[in-house]
Amino acid sequence: MSKIHSPLEQELWNDWIEDNSNDAANELITNYMYLVNFHVERISIHLPNNVHKEDLKSLGLLGLYDALKKYDPSRDLKFDTYASIRVRGAIMDGLRKEDWLPRSMRGKVKKIEKSHQTLEQIYHRTPTAAEIAQDVGMTIQEVESTIKDSLFANVLSIEDKSKDSDKIDKEGIGYTIAGNKSVIPEAKIMQMELEGELTEAIKDLNENEQMVVSLFYFDELTLTEIGKVLNLTTSRISQIHKRAIVKLRETLLKIQNIS
Repeated sequence: MSKIHSPLEQELWNDWIEDNSNDAANELITNYMYLVNFHVERISIHLPNNVHKEDLKSLGLLGLYDALKKYDPSRDLKFDTYASIRVRGAIMDGLRKEDWLPRSMRGKVKKIEKSHQTLEQIYHRTPTAAEIAQDVGMTIQEVESTIKDSLFANVLSIEDKSKDSDKIDKEGIGYTIAGNKSVIPEAKIMQMELEGELTEAIKDLNENEQMVVSLFYFDELTLTEIGKVLNLTTSRISQIHKRAIVKLRETLLKIQNIS
């Protein structure tokens, strides 16, 4: 139990592991609630407004409690690392099971995709959001928001294809990667390919877009924190993020089709 630094936390873990104390479990869940809040904030930025943060939080709490029950202190893996993986996994699994993209949104997505294909053939290049907006009779903001919202469904699909359900679902991906002793080749290769393709695509973004994408996805800052770094409002950072996602859409769709 040397990975637990706080004496109080050590005591709580002892009470939970040795006596299965519900009070200790509740205290530990409270202590690690920040992991749930972190993943809810990061995942919700990709989702339509009809998906409520409280629903994501409920899914995340299930993942946190599941992590608490299955965590083995003797393994070479810190609890916050293991719990973080299971919390995010629980939220993502919950989203996969629910039809969180409204029917009206799906209609817009099909309209935009059809326009994209038509304009690409006409211009012999990837059309801009403004060109698509004019073609389908939407505002640029509508097009960007729709693409952003629908793109997350593609990411879910990519992740779903890359996971080995027989191995991961039983014990959780945290134990699969613990100590670098066992690796799932398919998932690892998929992740490396995804990161490589995105890295190349990011180079084609403008300076602000590159900075926002890098800080959000690689340095894991929130949009508000990125705004403070770049001295821009959170709203402006959100706009830049949406615009960057529109430009990266082709890369993610290509990966999905290959996979």
